[in-house]
Amino acid sequence: MFKKILIANRGEIALRVIRTCREMGIKTVAVYSTADKDSLHVKFADEAVCIGKPSSADSYLNIPHIMAAAEITNADAIHPGYGFLAENSKFAKICADHGIKFIGPTPEMINSMGDKVTAKETMIKAGVPVVPGVEGLLESVDHAMRSAKEIGYPVILKATAGGGGKGMRVVFQESEIEKAFETAKAEAAASFKNDGIYMEKFVEEPRHIEIQIAGDQYGNVCHLSERDCSIQRRHQKLVEESPSPFMTDELRERMGNAAIKAAKAINYESVGTIEFLVDKHRNFYFMEMNTRIQVEHCVTEEVINYDLIKEQIKIAAGEKITGKNYYPVMHAIECRINAEDPHNDFRPSPGKITVLHTPGGHGVRVDSHVYAGYVIPPYYDSMIAKLIAVAQTREEAIDTMHRALSEYVIEGVKTTIPFHLQLMQNEDFRKGNFTTKFLETFKMK
Repeated sequence: MFKKILIANRGEIALRVIRTCREMGIKTVAVYSTADKDSLHVKFADEAVCIGKPSSADSYLNIPHIMAAAEITNADAIHPGYGFLAENSKFAKICADHGIKFIGPTPEMINSMGDKVTAKETMIKAGVPVVPGVEGLLESVDHAMRSAKEIGYPVILKATAGGGGKGMRVVFQESEIEKAFETAKAEAAASFKNDGIYMEKFVEEPRHIEIQIAGDQYGNVCHLSERDCSIQRRHQKLVEESPSPFMTDELRERMGNAAIKAAKAINYESVGTIEFLVDKHRNFYFMEMNTRIQVEHCVTEEVINYDLIKEQIKIAAGEKITGKNYYPVMHAIECRINAEDPHNDFRPSPGKITVLHTPGGHGVRVDSHVYAGYVIPPYYDSMIAKLIAVAQTREEAIDTMHRALSEYVIEGVKTTIPFHLQLMQNEDFRKGNFTTKFLETFKMK
């Protein structure tokens, strides 16, 4: 087992890794930008190293500075968390070249799933259902028009190196193709320095359901059931839950088996997530694989009593997994508490937290790195906490969540707590009647 792990991340996920390491008797090193010098992950780690100025490029994406911090502290492993360098194959390879274990998959595995066209081709060979679409990238507007006729409208254009909804356009008729193609390419180039665009059938009334998986270095793979991530705003998740209210036992088995096939197709090791779109007829299609721990991993942990960070570290250290699949025995819901104003188009709201009271009680978990007096910097993601409610049934979990949200007091900045309070009382949400388009018609009071 590792003696010392450097966490190449910040905020709540860095603190989350530190907690598990402490339970496992592993020393930790926090890295931080000058903007994060007062963050809790810096205070709670055994050692802390400043790696640069506030901008991500100067700090959390600065590979030479992170590697220097690992070397001067004699860290024998690096945990990348999520975001930043978590799915950067170059970083994983540099770790390997320096004899430092990257707690995650190999560079080859990251690359095989990092490009969406390559990932889709891999899934087709493995027998995993994929959304009907064009093989390879679109070469021109004419190519896009011909392809759309073959697939049938509506279609969706996506950036091959994409994420977060960038470089994505839905097209319902031929007259819209040219403009959509040009704007998607331009946005992709600006966002990812890669203007490659591909086309798929647009799945109507879709649900975003993902399967958590774990694989070891010996070819064993298991699934740990599903999470429903359909409550999204501009392709950014706001609420996740497990099990999905749309799920059936038969569908769970089929999706779980497909996720295992997907992981085995690349000999995957570490924890990861296979994301699927599921239509109203419960047909499911591979969307992408995240070769890292997810923000919403806590939901899975609560319904199956399983520490995913600990499992990730053990796999990286060469330990075997049991290979058995896990199924939900509870119901958990996670609300992402962001420093955003839901009454003003979710505008970011950085600044100083003047008053903070976090909820507690039976069935409530809060993962956060903030405290009263903490200044939320404007340089990073706006998420400041994850609030998780767990209960025997979905109805009870929603009621627990609403109670916990009503106890949550954060003053000095705007947060998404008012949005979540209204959502928990929404009749359609409570009945499980929602798709990824739900928030397009949801109105804040």
